[in-house]
Amino acid sequence: MTPDHDRSRSPGDRTVLSDLLRGYRLAAGLTQAELAARAGVGVRTVRDLERGRSVRPQRTTVELLADALGLPHAARTIFLSAARPSPAAEPRPAGRHLPVTGPGAAASGTPIALPQPVPLIGRDRDIAEVAALLAADHPVVSLIGLAGVGKTALALSAAHAVAADHPAGVAGVLVGAGSDAADVLAASAAGFGVNRLRDLTGRFGGRPALLVVDAVERAPDAVAEALRRLLAAAPDLRVLVTGRHPAGLPGELVRPVAPLDVPPPGTVPAGRAELDRWPAAALFTARLAQVRPEPPAPVELPAVAALVRRLGGLPLAIELMAARGRILDVTELLDRYGHRVLDLATPEDRPGRDPAEGAVTLRDAVATSYRLLAPGERAALRRLSAFGNRWSVELAEELLADGGDRADALPLLDRLLELGLLSVRGTGPFRFRLLDAVRDFATEQAGREGELTRIRRRHARVVTGLVVRTAPDLAGAQLGTAVHLLDEATSDITSALAHAAGDDPITALRLAAALPRWWRFRGRDVSGRRWLRRLLADPRTADVDPALRAWALLGMAQLAAEHGAGVEELPSARAALDVFRDAGEVSGELAARSVLCALLHATGGHDEAREHAEAVLELATRHGRVRDMAVAQNNLTWHDIRLGDLAGARRRLAAVDRLAAQCGERRLRVLARANLAEVVRLEGRYADAVAQGRRVATALAELGDPGHRRRVLGTVGLALAQDGRVVEALEVVVELRSGTADSPVPGQRRPPRGAGVSAARPREDAVCALIEGYLALYQGDRELAAEWFAAAAEAGADGQDRRDVVEALVGLAASTADVTVLGRLDEARRAGGVSLLPQEEALLYALVARRTAGARRDATD
Repeated sequence: MTPDHDRSRSPGDRTVLSDLLRGYRLAAGLTQAELAARAGVGVRTVRDLERGRSVRPQRTTVELLADALGLPHAARTIFLSAARPSPAAEPRPAGRHLPVTGPGAAASGTPIALPQPVPLIGRDRDIAEVAALLAADHPVVSLIGLAGVGKTALALSAAHAVAADHPAGVAGVLVGAGSDAADVLAASAAGFGVNRLRDLTGRFGGRPALLVVDAVERAPDAVAEALRRLLAAAPDLRVLVTGRHPAGLPGELVRPVAPLDVPPPGTVPAGRAELDRWPAAALFTARLAQVRPEPPAPVELPAVAALVRRLGGLPLAIELMAARGRILDVTELLDRYGHRVLDLATPEDRPGRDPAEGAVTLRDAVATSYRLLAPGERAALRRLSAFGNRWSVELAEELLADGGDRADALPLLDRLLELGLLSVRGTGPFRFRLLDAVRDFATEQAGREGELTRIRRRHARVVTGLVVRTAPDLAGAQLGTAVHLLDEATSDITSALAHAAGDDPITALRLAAALPRWWRFRGRDVSGRRWLRRLLADPRTADVDPALRAWALLGMAQLAAEHGAGVEELPSARAALDVFRDAGEVSGELAARSVLCALLHATGGHDEAREHAEAVLELATRHGRVRDMAVAQNNLTWHDIRLGDLAGARRRLAAVDRLAAQCGERRLRVLARANLAEVVRLEGRYADAVAQGRRVATALAELGDPGHRRRVLGTVGLALAQDGRVVEALEVVVELRSGTADSPVPGQRRPPRGAGVSAARPREDAVCALIEGYLALYQGDRELAAEWFAAAAEAGADGQDRRDVVEALVGLAASTADVTVLGRLDEARRAGGVSLLPQEEALLYALVARRTAGARRDATD
């Protein structure tokens, strides 16, 4: 045995001595040339012996090699006897060569005929678990998994870890293709220093012993028969097996070996330490350090995360990829090989692999396990390859049903897990995942079978069903659970939508129409609206159910409001309302009126917005829809604020909190508290508004509602600025402006020329301008304050919240003492039906007083 990650080979024409020599050399950490120099023989001699070309070497040569390897007495005896085997132990014909053991010694005194294990990364828990299984007195423990996952390395480490518990010795057998039971028995006995099976009992003397059997899949029947006879003859023996499938013995305990943990999708590591928390990334960087002196640069870290995720955490694939880092940087590796992981090949001189085989690709490794499946299991695997990330048993059964009755998928999943083709991580329902290399291979096979289009069409319908079932919970007490479920299915939602848009646009429209709330929560309002527009414009959806089109139209309007384009989608929302009202669909009418209320409020149609909010309250009350009653009261709060009735706004928000608690929706309660923070600010209680707003911003971040979080951050920033807390207010401005094109240059602190707001997030820019204006006013720079307040007031041209416009014009008047601004202010107030608040009236009274006093002085002079 050798301590590499795994082998995918048949020994070919190799002898006992060739395997021993290679194993001893690798355990000593020597190259062929180094061993030849140390022994004083030719490097060709070492090479021929390892390749099995020289099967009867001179005894002097063998002794020189044993001396150079520093073999202990027991290992030296085995090595020398292998050079001159007895006739009974002569190598068999090609394809039936006897597997052999390797060297090693235990510090505890236990004789170990195994190579020293290589240091493993991220396998501490696995080693401990395997050691615990061996300590639990299981006669056979099998480590199973895909080629390259690290079964052999884990077995060696675990065997050394428990060596002290097996004082009779620890030995290993490498199974060769074509071996029979006699081969395995002979190799096992030789590993413990005896010639016959019946001598093992006396050799052990009632003490526990451990045998490691590697690569059982090469001769499964022979191994199973040999182990039955071994365990019957030596009850004190425990066996640790590695292979792509179990040995098939009664009482065998099967433990799958999973790939290393990889960074989740979207991971952008802040530094090397954060990245190395994921074992797959830590292994990659460790192996990369062996071929280039520089560690990954900060700019390469996201590529490292993406690359090891693409490699599925397979140690062999990671090591093969890292070896290419001698020439390419990590970003180049990802670009060049990220879509070709199946073509990664083992080098011909990789330890433990027969050079006669040539290079072996990951595709070959997966294909070997794929061929172990029955035809029906292969077809199921090809279907499951449509899932891009983790999935549940129920989703698998739905995908595999294909219109028929659902069959129990557990036997299939157990079989895939048994062969190392399936990964199971976590405790939630979405814990099953095909390894990336397996998924890529199965997709290739589906293409060859002409099944890809049918599989992807079925996948899109299954994903659509999941989203449609989940969407109602996005507005209710189960919001957090629903959002998390859709987050888990993000990659599948994306691929299903992309495929169905071309192949099955009606399914794509059903899927997209159910997603607007989730898109809003995840900040994907622009791309989501684009999808809906594209699908509604597709002539193949022209005759779709009118209610479905209405929900899609309403989703477009809802998403447009998030990025300041609500006025463009007012006709869409009105059309949706007409459909729902004509059909008598209460849920649709409530949703459409609520969206119209928000759009009209943001575009200056305050009176109509109030009418819709009142209609929602009446309809929801009549039908006992508690949540919609809370939404209506929340919308009406802004009309109370517009009229300057802050006490009335407080009463409504108390009603919202009560109703939201009644229906168990935390998000609505948080939104009510966000609005309360604004009421508190408008009352002039700035410190309280900051404290309340910050608590709400934290809660909204947890809920995943970026749009409302930006709004409450604006409240916090304004309150900080009005309270004179300059540094904290500017921090809020930086956060609100991050990513907007019209942000002023840091340090400039002046509004952008020619535009007060950006097209992407207009209200955020207007609020930022208000914050800057208050800060300048607080610092006594009235000229700069006037510039900022003027920029904020320009938002009125784009139909922003008139309450903000009035606040900006009040600030502008107070900054300039220009009575002509009062005309603009009066016009804005009338257009929006906005009443001035007491503190605003005080500012304007002070302005008039200053102007009057100035006029009197001029008259006196």
